[in-house]
Amino acid sequence: MKIGLFFGSFNPIHMGHLIIAQSFINQIDLDELWFVVSPHNPLKDQQELNDADLRLDLVRDSIKSNEKFKLCDIEFSLSIPSYTIDTLSELQKKHPEHSFELLIGSDSLDSFSQWKNYQQILNNFTTYVYPRKKDYKIPEEFTSYSIEIVNLPILDISSTHIRKLLANGKSIKYLVPEVVYNYFN
Repeated sequence: MKIGLFFGSFNPIHMGHLIIAQSFINQIDLDELWFVVSPHNPLKDQQELNDADLRLDLVRDSIKSNEKFKLCDIEFSLSIPSYTIDTLSELQKKHPEHSFELLIGSDSLDSFSQWKNYQQILNNFTTYVYPRKKDYKIPEEFTSYSIEIVNLPILDISSTHIRKLLANGKSIKYLVPEVVYNYFN
């Protein structure tokens, strides 16, 4: 099976994540898309993260109606912080029957050289990039790798924005799945 791996803190998961995930499935013909919830991303401030188990539960409940979406909690059994290369290695060990593709936003590609063993990732996994702005180009340092920009809808929804709305007592209705909205209200 061709599996797309959509890594993230999902702090919280929002409609943009779901729209992009479904668009990836449609555009690159994935058999499944796995939401890989990261308990602790080493490039993010741990204090800004909601409880890892809560984020995992909200993703699980938000994706359960789509048969092509699967929850992947593998990083909860790995050492913290979570490094993508370690997760990919573990997934390949556990599921040698699958072909894994990496799905990332252009903001992640822009900081990819900060990732642990990023060259090993790019040498071994096809990477599909969701552009966060029009006319995005793959940075020169990555043009020799198997990286493809996928033309998906550009959405201006972020978990950071949703957390700011919540902090200011504003509504997040229609920006997040109903289960997330209900949890925070």
